[in-house]
Amino acid sequence: MLKIRAYFCFALAICLLGIKTEVKANDHYEIVTNTGVNEKVLSVNSLRSIFSMHLKTWSDGTKIRVFVFSDDDQLHQNFSKEKLNVFPYQLRSTWDRLVYSGTGQAPIKVNSAEEMLAKVASTPGAIGYLWRANINENVNVLEIK
Repeated sequence: MLKIRAYFCFALAICLLGIKTEVKANDHYEIVTNTGVNEKVLSVNSLRSIFSMHLKTWSDGTKIRVFVFSDDDQLHQNFSKEKLNVFPYQLRSTWDRLVYSGTGQAPIKVNSAEEMLAKVASTPGAIGYLWRANINENVNVLEIK
């Protein structure tokens, strides 16, 4: 009986590890741009400047249009912390300061991955971020260095 219980626990552990690995593999996200954006590689500092709304044009002069999810969205939290090294509330504070001082605009908020994909794909100069599973050929994926 003890041997059967040990085998059962071992099999359960293997199953749980497999599930965790599968979920983790699907959790990856990418920075995406409109297909008309010429940049394929972007520095972390440039990315921070874009999402803090300080860098306003691409190298060819096209206006940058920034799309983001709400502060409580898991992808937005991951993106803010991992790529920009700030908490979402710090990013929001930066945007609010620009808006209330009259010196800039906040990014455009979207409510779903489908809306993010559609907006980035259809807006010249657009940039956003998506789970890898939601990305298709209608957007470019940026490499961040």
